[in-house]
Amino acid sequence: MCKAHKKHPRIEALTDGPLRVTGTDQMTGPDGAALQTAETMVLCRCGHSSRKPYCDGTHTRIGFRSHKIEGRVPDRVRNWRGKDITIHDNRGVCSHAEHCVQDLPAVFNRSARPWIHPDGASADDIVRTIRKCPSGALSYTRDGVPHKDPVREPAIHIEQGGPYQVTGGPELVDPDGSRPESSEHYTLCRCGASRNKPFCDGTHWEVDFDAGKDNE
Repeated sequence: MCKAHKKHPRIEALTDGPLRVTGTDQMTGPDGAALQTAETMVLCRCGHSSRKPYCDGTHTRIGFRSHKIEGRVPDRVRNWRGKDITIHDNRGVCSHAEHCVQDLPAVFNRSARPWIHPDGASADDIVRTIRKCPSGALSYTRDGVPHKDPVREPAIHIEQGGPYQVTGGPELVDPDGSRPESSEHYTLCRCGASRNKPFCDGTHWEVDFDAGKDNE
Protein backbone atom coordinates (compact mmCIF):
# COMPACT_ATOMS: atom_id res chain seq x y z
CA MET A 1 0.00 0.00 0.00
CA CYS A 2 1.26 3.49 -0.83
CA LYS A 3 2.59 5.28 2.24
CA ALA A 4 0.39 8.26 1.40
CA HIS A 5 -2.68 6.09 2.00
CA LYS A 6 -1.37 4.05 4.91
CA LYS A 7 -3.52 4.19 8.02
CA HIS A 8 -2.25 5.76 11.21
CA PRO A 9 -0.77 2.95 13.37
CA ARG A 10 -3.36 1.84 15.88
CA ILE A 11 -3.92 -1.05 18.28
CA GLU A 12 -7.45 -1.57 19.53
CA ALA A 13 -8.03 -3.85 22.51
CA LEU A 14 -11.43 -5.35 21.76
CA THR A 15 -13.68 -6.02 24.76
CA ASP A 16 -13.27 -9.68 25.79
CA GLY A 17 -11.50 -10.25 22.50
CA PRO A 18 -8.23 -9.89 20.61
CA LEU A 19 -6.05 -6.96 19.61
CA ARG A 20 -6.94 -5.38 16.27
CA VAL A 21 -3.82 -3.85 14.72
CA THR A 22 -3.86 -1.47 11.77
CA GLY A 23 -1.11 0.45 10.02
CA THR A 24 1.83 -1.53 11.44
CA ASP A 25 3.75 -3.61 8.93
CA GLN A 26 6.74 -4.59 11.07
CA MET A 27 6.29 -7.60 13.36
CA THR A 28 9.02 -9.96 14.51
CA GLY A 29 9.07 -13.22 16.42
CA PRO A 30 11.30 -14.11 19.40
CA ASP A 31 14.18 -14.94 17.05
CA GLY A 32 13.95 -11.58 15.35
CA ALA A 33 12.60 -13.01 12.10
CA ALA A 34 9.89 -11.04 10.32
CA LEU A 35 6.35 -12.41 10.61
CA GLN A 36 3.53 -12.08 8.11
CA THR A 37 1.60 -8.84 8.46
CA ALA A 38 -1.42 -7.22 6.85
CA GLU A 39 -2.90 -3.74 6.87
CA THR A 40 -5.30 -5.05 9.52
CA MET A 41 -4.28 -7.91 11.82
CA VAL A 42 -6.09 -9.58 14.68
CA LEU A 43 -3.71 -10.84 17.36
CA CYS A 44 -4.47 -13.29 20.16
CA ARG A 45 -4.47 -12.03 23.73
CA CYS A 46 -6.36 -14.86 25.45
CA GLY A 47 -3.28 -17.08 25.23
CA HIS A 48 -5.05 -20.09 23.72
CA SER A 49 -5.19 -19.55 19.97
CA SER A 50 -3.88 -22.47 17.91
CA ARG A 51 -2.50 -19.91 15.47
CA LYS A 52 -0.59 -17.65 17.88
CA PRO A 53 0.26 -14.85 17.53
CA TYR A 54 -2.88 -14.57 15.38
CA CYS A 55 -6.38 -14.93 16.78
CA ASP A 56 -8.46 -17.98 15.84
CA GLY A 57 -11.59 -17.13 17.84
CA THR A 58 -10.76 -19.32 20.84
CA HIS A 59 -11.37 -16.39 23.20
CA THR A 60 -15.11 -16.83 22.66
CA ARG A 61 -15.08 -20.54 23.45
CA ILE A 62 -13.08 -20.18 26.68
CA GLY A 63 -14.95 -17.11 27.93
CA PHE A 64 -11.95 -14.76 27.94
CA ARG A 65 -12.49 -11.54 29.89
CA SER A 66 -10.42 -8.44 29.26
CA HIS A 67 -11.21 -6.42 32.40
CA LYS A 68 -8.63 -5.47 35.00
CA ILE A 69 -8.47 -7.67 38.08
CA GLU A 70 -8.65 -6.43 41.66
CA GLY A 71 -5.32 -6.42 43.46
CA ARG A 72 -3.24 -5.18 40.55
CA VAL A 73 -0.33 -2.84 41.22
CA PRO A 74 -1.59 0.78 41.22
CA ASP A 75 -0.84 2.96 38.21
CA ARG A 76 1.35 5.62 39.83
CA VAL A 77 4.60 7.36 38.89
CA ARG A 78 7.27 7.81 41.56
CA ASN A 79 10.31 10.05 41.10
CA TRP A 80 13.75 9.14 42.43
CA ARG A 81 16.05 12.16 42.32
CA GLY A 82 19.83 11.82 42.21
CA LYS A 83 22.69 14.23 41.70
CA ASP A 84 22.82 13.86 37.91
CA ILE A 85 19.59 12.11 36.96
CA THR A 86 16.01 11.62 38.11
CA ILE A 87 14.48 8.20 37.52
CA HIS A 88 10.73 7.95 36.98
CA ASP A 89 9.07 4.64 37.77
CA ASN A 90 5.50 3.39 37.29
CA ARG A 91 5.21 -0.12 38.75
CA GLY A 92 1.65 -0.36 37.47
CA VAL A 93 2.73 -0.90 33.86
CA CYS A 94 5.90 -2.92 34.50
CA SER A 95 6.16 -6.16 32.49
CA HIS A 96 9.03 -7.48 34.65
CA ALA A 97 11.45 -7.99 31.77
CA GLU A 98 14.10 -7.46 34.49
CA HIS A 99 16.69 -5.66 32.36
CA CYS A 100 17.06 -3.09 35.13
CA VAL A 101 17.70 -5.45 38.07
CA GLN A 102 19.94 -7.75 36.04
CA ASP A 103 21.99 -5.09 34.26
CA LEU A 104 22.35 -2.51 37.04
CA PRO A 105 21.70 -4.03 40.51
CA ALA A 106 23.54 -1.15 42.21
CA VAL A 107 20.70 1.11 41.09
CA PHE A 108 17.73 -1.27 40.84
CA ASN A 109 17.59 -3.63 43.82
CA ARG A 110 14.26 -5.27 44.62
CA SER A 111 15.43 -6.51 48.02
CA ALA A 112 16.25 -2.97 49.22
CA ARG A 113 13.97 -0.15 50.35
CA PRO A 114 13.87 2.14 48.53
CA TRP A 115 14.52 -0.16 45.61
CA ILE A 116 15.87 2.54 43.26
CA HIS A 117 19.16 4.34 44.00
CA PRO A 118 19.76 7.01 41.32
CA ASP A 119 23.30 7.69 42.56
CA GLY A 120 24.31 4.01 42.47
CA ALA A 121 25.90 4.26 39.00
CA SER A 122 26.82 6.85 36.41
CA ALA A 123 24.00 8.68 34.69
CA ASP A 124 25.17 7.28 31.34
CA ASP A 125 24.90 3.69 32.61
CA ILE A 126 21.44 4.38 34.02
CA VAL A 127 20.28 5.86 30.71
CA ARG A 128 21.51 2.82 28.79
CA THR A 129 19.62 0.51 31.14
CA ILE A 130 16.39 2.51 31.15
CA ARG A 131 16.38 2.54 27.34
CA LYS A 132 16.03 -1.26 27.47
CA CYS A 133 12.76 -1.05 29.42
CA PRO A 134 10.08 -2.34 27.01
CA SER A 135 7.01 -1.37 29.03
CA GLY A 136 7.67 2.34 29.56
CA ALA A 137 7.61 1.82 33.33
CA LEU A 138 11.03 3.49 33.57
CA SER A 139 12.00 6.85 32.14
CA TYR A 140 14.33 9.64 33.23
CA THR A 141 15.01 13.35 33.38
CA ARG A 142 18.52 14.65 32.82
CA ASP A 143 19.68 18.26 32.78
CA GLY A 144 16.07 19.29 33.20
CA VAL A 145 14.94 17.44 30.07
CA PRO A 146 12.49 14.51 30.43
CA HIS A 147 13.18 11.47 28.26
CA LYS A 148 10.22 9.15 27.80
CA ASP A 149 9.42 8.72 24.11
CA PRO A 150 12.25 7.90 21.66
CA VAL A 151 11.60 8.15 17.94
CA ARG A 152 11.26 4.79 16.16
CA GLU A 153 9.22 3.21 13.38
CA PRO A 154 6.01 1.45 14.47
CA ALA A 155 6.73 -2.21 15.19
CA ILE A 156 5.66 -5.17 17.30
CA HIS A 157 8.11 -7.70 18.70
CA ILE A 158 6.85 -10.95 20.22
CA GLU A 159 8.76 -11.98 23.32
CA GLN A 160 9.28 -15.69 23.78
CA GLY A 161 6.82 -16.81 26.45
CA GLY A 162 5.94 -13.18 27.08
CA PRO A 163 4.10 -10.10 25.82
CA TYR A 164 3.85 -8.06 22.67
CA GLN A 165 6.55 -5.38 22.82
CA VAL A 166 5.19 -2.36 20.97
CA THR A 167 7.46 0.44 19.79
CA GLY A 168 7.16 3.43 17.50
CA GLY A 169 3.97 4.88 18.93
CA PRO A 170 0.95 2.99 17.59
CA GLU A 171 -2.06 4.58 19.24
CA LEU A 172 -3.53 2.29 21.91
CA VAL A 173 -7.32 2.29 22.07
CA ASP A 174 -8.76 0.53 25.11
CA PRO A 175 -12.49 0.46 25.97
CA ASP A 176 -11.67 0.93 29.66
CA GLY A 177 -9.60 4.03 28.93
CA SER A 178 -6.20 2.53 29.76
CA ARG A 179 -3.26 4.58 28.54
CA PRO A 180 0.39 3.54 28.40
CA GLU A 181 2.94 5.44 30.47
CA SER A 182 4.91 6.03 27.27
CA SER A 183 2.94 6.66 24.10
CA GLU A 184 5.95 5.39 22.12
CA HIS A 185 6.52 1.98 23.71
CA TYR A 186 4.53 -0.38 25.89
CA THR A 187 3.93 -4.10 26.46
CA LEU A 188 0.60 -5.85 25.91
CA CYS A 189 -0.46 -9.10 27.56
CA ARG A 190 -0.82 -12.14 25.32
CA CYS A 191 -0.99 -14.93 27.91
CA GLY A 192 -4.48 -13.81 28.96
CA ALA A 193 -3.69 -13.78 32.68
CA SER A 194 -2.45 -10.25 33.39
CA ARG A 195 -4.25 -8.45 36.19
CA ASN A 196 -3.69 -5.18 34.35
CA LYS A 197 -4.96 -5.96 30.85
CA PRO A 198 -4.36 -4.80 28.21
CA PHE A 199 -0.87 -4.33 29.65
CA CYS A 200 1.48 -7.12 30.62
CA ASP A 201 2.20 -7.35 34.37
CA GLY A 202 4.59 -10.30 34.31
CA THR A 203 1.95 -12.93 35.12
CA HIS A 204 3.15 -15.01 32.16
CA TRP A 205 5.99 -16.11 34.45
CA GLU A 206 3.50 -17.35 37.06
CA VAL A 207 1.30 -19.27 34.62
CA ASP A 208 4.26 -20.67 32.64
CA PHE A 209 2.82 -19.38 29.39
CA ASP A 210 3.63 -21.82 26.61
CA ALA A 211 4.46 -19.56 23.72
CA GLY A 212 6.34 -22.44 22.09
CA LYS A 213 3.08 -23.19 20.32
CA ASP A 214 3.29 -19.91 18.44
CA ASN A 215 2.87 -20.30 14.72
CA GLU A 216 6.02 -18.27 14.05
